[in-house]
Amino acid sequence: MSMALIGAVLIGLSLGLLGSGGSILTVPVLVYLAGEPEKLAVTESLAIVGLISLFSAVPYALRRAIDVRRVLLFGLPGMLGTALGTALSAHLSGAAQLTLFAAVMLLSATLMFRPPPTRTDQPSGSQSSGEQSSGEQFPLMTAAQGLGVGVLTGVVGVGGGFLIIPALVLLGGLPMNLAVGTSLVIITMNSATGFARHLSLPGTAEQLHWPLILTFGLIGVGGSLLGSRLNGRVSNVALRRGFAAFLVVMGSYVLATNAPRVLHPAPPQAAVLGR
Repeated sequence: MSMALIGAVLIGLSLGLLGSGGSILTVPVLVYLAGEPEKLAVTESLAIVGLISLFSAVPYALRRAIDVRRVLLFGLPGMLGTALGTALSAHLSGAAQLTLFAAVMLLSATLMFRPPPTRTDQPSGSQSSGEQSSGEQFPLMTAAQGLGVGVLTGVVGVGGGFLIIPALVLLGGLPMNLAVGTSLVIITMNSATGFARHLSLPGTAEQLHWPLILTFGLIGVGGSLLGSRLNGRVSNVALRRGFAAFLVVMGSYVLATNAPRVLHPAPPQAAVLGR
């Protein structure tokens, strides 16, 4: 259990240092370190990620570093997508969800190996006009990405910050400081929607381990606050690449251990005899 708690700290640190990526550790930590069943881990991950993101967004809100318009444009379709993804997840096995999750981890690693997008080098006047033109030019595309990220959140229990931040910067024209705060609010909205929908599935509420959720959430919040204080004192490029390399290793392991279970599921008779 001590390794699982260390994992909770790493989840929060990643969110505080990078603004994304921490939630993608939550399901593997719950499954492989805390021993939670796959489908239950997805639901608990949504509660933990939502709690951490909510508290992490507070400093940005106090600094008014959240773009409310982008929250609505990206976040509301995301909540709809999360509800759809949750409904879809009810028809998937735990192994299928982890296989999809492994693919998401490898995608996240690919994006993190790239230099982070930035608009902070633009003059303030051109940046403002860029925000307006980009926001007006791509509203449907931004909403479609929000919908897609929401579906991903509902199915595999990730916040999707590694996809939200590039979308907000490249399509929405936001500078990084606004993109991170806005992303945290969107992650909170999606996670809350997904958790509420999963909670409504028969038998889910009775199986949840609330002490584990609260422990991970509180430790993750502490790690996030620590990461925010350390931000700027360490190389973000080195951190991103190191985290990406870790995701490649972890994603490959999750894929190797679950893809065979999806491709060659055990016959019902064998499952019964194996009990």
